Amino acid sequence: MYPRTAGPAPRQAGPAGGRAVTGSPGAPRPQQQRRPEAAYEDTQAMAAVPDSGPVRGGAPGRAPQAPPPGRAPMAGAPAGRRAAPGAPAADPGAQATQVMRHGAGGRPGPAADPGAQATQVMRHGAGGRPGPAADPGAQATQVMRHGAEGRTVPGRRRANAMDGPGGPHGPDGPGRGRGGRGGGGGGFGGDDGFDDELDDEPRRTGWRRFIPSWKIVLASIAVLVAGVFGMVAVAYANTPLPVVKQEQALAQGSIIYYRDGKTEIARLGRKREIVPISKVPLHVQDAVISAENRSFRTDAGIDLKGIARSVWMTVTGQQIQGASTITQQMVRNYYDGLSQERSVTRKIKEIFVAIRADREMTKDEILQNYLNTIYFGRGAYGIQAAAQAFFKKDVSKLTVAEGAYLAGRIQNPDRFDRAEQSGNWAPTKERFEYVIKGMATDVDPQKYGNLLNTAKFPKIAKKDDTEIYRGIRGYMIDIVKRELKERASISEEDLHTGGYRIVTTFDRRLMKAAKEAVEKNLKPLGDKYVRAIMAAVDPNNGRVIAFYSGRDYLNKRYGFVNNAFDAQKQAASAFKPYVLAAWLEAGYSVRSYVSGKGPVELPGTRPIKNSHDVGPAVRIDKATAESVNTAFATMAQEVGLDAVIKIAEQAGLSRKNLEQARRDHSYALSIGSNLVTPVQQAGGYSMFVNGGKHYAPHVVISVKTVDGKVAYKENIPATQVISPDTAADVTYALKEVVKSGTARGLTVPGHEIAGKTGTNDDSKEAWFVGYSAHVSAAVGMYKEVPQTDPKTGKVLRDANGVPLPKEVPLPGGIAGGGTPSHIWRDFMIAAMANKEPKPLPTAVFAGEEHNLVAKPEPKPTPDPEDPFGDPGGTECLPGDFGCTGGGGGNGGFGGDDGFGDPGFGNDNFGDQPGSPEDGTLMDGGLLNNAGPAGHEARPAGEG
Repeated sequence: MYPRTAGPAPRQAGPAGGRAVTGSPGAPRPQQQRRPEAAYEDTQAMAAVPDSGPVRGGAPGRAPQAPPPGRAPMAGAPAGRRAAPGAPAADPGAQATQVMRHGAGGRPGPAADPGAQATQVMRHGAGGRPGPAADPGAQATQVMRHGAEGRTVPGRRRANAMDGPGGPHGPDGPGRGRGGRGGGGGGFGGDDGFDDELDDEPRRTGWRRFIPSWKIVLASIAVLVAGVFGMVAVAYANTPLPVVKQEQALAQGSIIYYRDGKTEIARLGRKREIVPISKVPLHVQDAVISAENRSFRTDAGIDLKGIARSVWMTVTGQQIQGASTITQQMVRNYYDGLSQERSVTRKIKEIFVAIRADREMTKDEILQNYLNTIYFGRGAYGIQAAAQAFFKKDVSKLTVAEGAYLAGRIQNPDRFDRAEQSGNWAPTKERFEYVIKGMATDVDPQKYGNLLNTAKFPKIAKKDDTEIYRGIRGYMIDIVKRELKERASISEEDLHTGGYRIVTTFDRRLMKAAKEAVEKNLKPLGDKYVRAIMAAVDPNNGRVIAFYSGRDYLNKRYGFVNNAFDAQKQAASAFKPYVLAAWLEAGYSVRSYVSGKGPVELPGTRPIKNSHDVGPAVRIDKATAESVNTAFATMAQEVGLDAVIKIAEQAGLSRKNLEQARRDHSYALSIGSNLVTPVQQAGGYSMFVNGGKHYAPHVVISVKTVDGKVAYKENIPATQVISPDTAADVTYALKEVVKSGTARGLTVPGHEIAGKTGTNDDSKEAWFVGYSAHVSAAVGMYKEVPQTDPKTGKVLRDANGVPLPKEVPLPGGIAGGGTPSHIWRDFMIAAMANKEPKPLPTAVFAGEEHNLVAKPEPKPTPDPEDPFGDPGGTECLPGDFGCTGGGGGNGGFGGDDGFGDPGFGNDNFGDQPGSPEDGTLMDGGLLNNAGPAGHEARPAGEG
């Protein structure tokens, strides 16, 4: 701190007279009144500037500055200070604080009148000259601003400037830095060297003082604009092109095909099929550009005019206005993180991403993504799905008019759907014309200029409102989904979003043939509770080529059960070929003799009888043709049920059901007490025509992804269940069934066939299972009625509202050689229509004769009509034409030809696997019931 001076001396009046006239040094200044608002505080607290001798004017090495022309040199002053000429010196002890700010060596002004304190602040000047002293007793702050030699402004207060550059604490104050050039001598005349612009400006009053300077306004605007552009630049730089694509944008439904790989069965999930841009005709691309973004080929991904209009409409609250280009729509629909919310924030982000996409992607890539993701209506996403939905054709075959129609729909597809459904085509026609006009006038006038005169509104395909699960199609979809999940680990959700291309084993023509064969033979009966189900398998690979589970999968009355695969019914005598195979595999001949006389009592079951007398001994081939129960029961006992079950299981029958049947019915298993399905039976019999090899029945050939990669391919290994010799000899015995047995007269013109009938107790279930060299097929029939409450008579239903079924006998005593064989025959005729005739395996009569009973005595030479050697050939075998009773199977009916069962309607509810009646083989004396005339006994046995 600077040293304090002595206390203040008594104040003295200042010199009389006025202010010095400019240019008149030493002129007396007039007496001045204190401004009432300038109540200045003393500056005693401020240190006095010590006397340090003369002050050099100017920088070191420079000559002292001469006074301006017309001015006298400054009079002497006390050491270290220079007073204005004519101004009295300060009293001893008077305090003066001279603050020189920003000057590079400013000179001090005069001291105050005796007893007065003066603060002289010289700002910005490079050597300001001193101002006059204040009135006696007054305090004055003299501020000299901007000028090189500015004058003081009496009576104006400024902030203390001690630490300013020219003050004692400042860098240019005493003892700090180099001194600047001193100000002029005393007096107040002449220019003071300061720019007095600010000081001379009149002070604004009233409301004007609140208006900022135009310079400030312009500066603020400049800063704001620069800030906005900076923010935009930073935001754009930090907005990369997304790498994660929306699942919905890539999600596309799967297509299920028939076995030709071309004919569609159904489409699952979202209707979308992604196609490359090369597959989309250029006129279709141009139509979309005309409809949505005519500057697409040249813009930078955004439309500035549209954005400005959108912003204005949004800011003014009129609406959230859209102005999206094709690129903007693409990034919104294609990339993850850009929601569909209509907001300013989303719009800004969308713009940044669109600009970047336009820079990093080609126009073709952008348009391809757009065309594969946009919605066109009718549930169709993408241009390919739209072409199918509206024109039933591939996108590559769309005409100009068709492309224009689809492009016009993009604007508001749901609105156009509603209008068209109500018969109002005006909105879509108006939009069509808009697109055509844009193509002709804006997109490519040279190419499309004539469209205004030639384009006609296209013919739109009728909307397919059929549910994909309606009718028999639902059964196909159901089993395909189940197999894909089991064999390929493809879930239903995967099917709806993965875009798989699934080729099934189903033959469209044969699926239709199966439906027609069933409905043709059931319709005449008119019983809505009778059902027929069937399945056909290619024996060479296990492919299920056709099946029939019912008329309509969605009919709630049917319980949504896929009966050909799921309806488990007792196999009855159609199980006997597996017993025969076990016999032959044990090394015994098909020409062995077994018991033909009943009843036969075996452990664990009731006595087993036959429907008619065939003598005490019967050869196995004849026992198979006539379906003799006692013969197969004793054969099973001889080889053991384990051997029978093993072969049946390897042939595709359920191990669980087989073991359950053994526990429940023991040796009655041999005559068909176990449960089977049509698919299992068709697959099981296929090994007899295929050299003993069995292929598991399946319904999917291959699955590919949208890019052609194989996701699954059938790989069904063959299981050698029985030897080729066994298969040939079983086939020989089954051929006798259709030649002279329970299905005598059953033929498929031009083709050799073999098969077996089966009829359950009281004709509750009837079967025919047979094969040619090309197809193995099984047909089953049964009747189920709704269960009712015994007290109320109301139908009992399950949790889904489906009636609980109760199995009852088929009407008219239908047996396996009747209506089931008719259905089988009609189907097989259709299936063999395009097949080359091929013989079945020839019998080898392998194995040794193993007679379980004494071989009968030789008989006379047999009649050619009787291959079994019965005398005279007069025996009426079950199913023979003209049989009037006594035979098993389907003879009788008063001279009927054996196929005289009337057909039955099939409009009944669905089947439930394993009805309450299925396990009643031992009940009701079914093993002792010989049945009505014209039918064999039905101990889960033959019909």
